[in-house]
Amino acid sequence: MNIEEFYVQDERRRASREIEFGRDWRDAKNVRYELSWVEDTGEVYLMREPVPGAYEDPFGDIIVDKEDLDGLVVSLLGVVTSHERLEEVLVGWPEAMAGPEGVEWLAATLRAAGVVKA
Repeated sequence: MNIEEFYVQDERRRASREIEFGRDWRDAKNVRYELSWVEDTGEVYLMREPVPGAYEDPFGDIIVDKEDLDGLVVSLLGVVTSHERLEEVLVGWPEAMAGPEGVEWLAATLRAAGVVKA
């Protein structure tokens, strides 16, 4: 879904404070992502910049982009009940984000913590 559809699905998201966990996450194909947490819903989401073509993302989904790209693509990863808990789960994230496969680290870390289901 695009970012507008994400907010329309639950208006609490639009009104809520969001805490960002980096804007320069990269995957093995050098696609850029942003990671955020929505305080009012506890949702952790990843926003991917538009990329033409098709590929498998680190969470196992096949992404097929249209030629007229729908904008920023949002993937809802899971729910973490508090900012403090997410900080515990993502310990070391700034260093991981700087790596060439930061999104893969993110996927593995969130899976290990039970945030993202395998």
